[in-house]
Amino acid sequence: MTPKPERALATGPANPGSVTIIEPLTRRPAVDLGECWHFRDLLYFLTWRDVKVRYKQTLLGVAWAILVPLTQMAIFGVIFGKVAKLPSDGLDPFLFYLAALVPWQYFAGALGQSSASLVNSAHLLTKIYFPRLFIPLAVSLAGLVDFAIAFAMLLVGMLWLGIIPAPSLVLIPVLLLLTLATSLGAGLMLSALNVKYRDVKFIVPFLIQIWMYASVLLPFSKLPESWGAWRYLYGLNPMAGIIESFRWCLLHHEMSAVTPPWALLAMGLPTTAGLLVFGFLYFQRTERLFADSV
Repeated sequence: MTPKPERALATGPANPGSVTIIEPLTRRPAVDLGECWHFRDLLYFLTWRDVKVRYKQTLLGVAWAILVPLTQMAIFGVIFGKVAKLPSDGLDPFLFYLAALVPWQYFAGALGQSSASLVNSAHLLTKIYFPRLFIPLAVSLAGLVDFAIAFAMLLVGMLWLGIIPAPSLVLIPVLLLLTLATSLGAGLMLSALNVKYRDVKFIVPFLIQIWMYASVLLPFSKLPESWGAWRYLYGLNPMAGIIESFRWCLLHHEMSAVTPPWALLAMGLPTTAGLLVFGFLYFQRTERLFADSV
């Protein structure tokens, strides 16, 4: 009998005469926590592999994690801060944009790389069984190394300017978790779509570019007051609330607008949850086709 390639019900023969049966799911898609725990070491190795591959045979190595946000900060600070004179909540424009670009670079990197992760790991998908969820998840976790380096650079820059981070700095891990959830939800959906439709790799850079301008450029406090409560619809973009909260947690004692942006952040939570749930369900429904399509 030819086995149907989907989920292994046993990881190996318990004795020389036993048989491993692989059959498709017969229930709704769900996270098999027991299976994920069984393969936990693989998730670690996939994450570590992505970290090493990112800097393998690069001239500057981890310095890229600092150079990319610094370069974008210079461009944004000059064009939008000095030339266009867009408002920056009383902060120096360069610091205003750097505080936004550090979390944004993590999100954009995790989303872009996770969307291509299944196609890039075709050699694994077609040879062995393991939870396919681990591939985009490992890419997202590997990006935390870049975030840690860039965040340390941001703190050093603030101290060099004589700015002490606000005590609300302790909330940054919560915002980072929301960023991970948003990028993972969108990445799961796009990675599954990319297996079937290779056009996705051309769409993702445009999506990330548009998403960046919708999240980074303007502070929420400068949206027209005449919009009233409608201003909070801006928060349906989850990264807008996350970036606004990230700035506030670090620099609210230096900003002209000191109202905590929790309402804006809360508006994005349903979008983040929807992306995560829909992305996971779509990923699980199409998982059985990956090995044939990739």
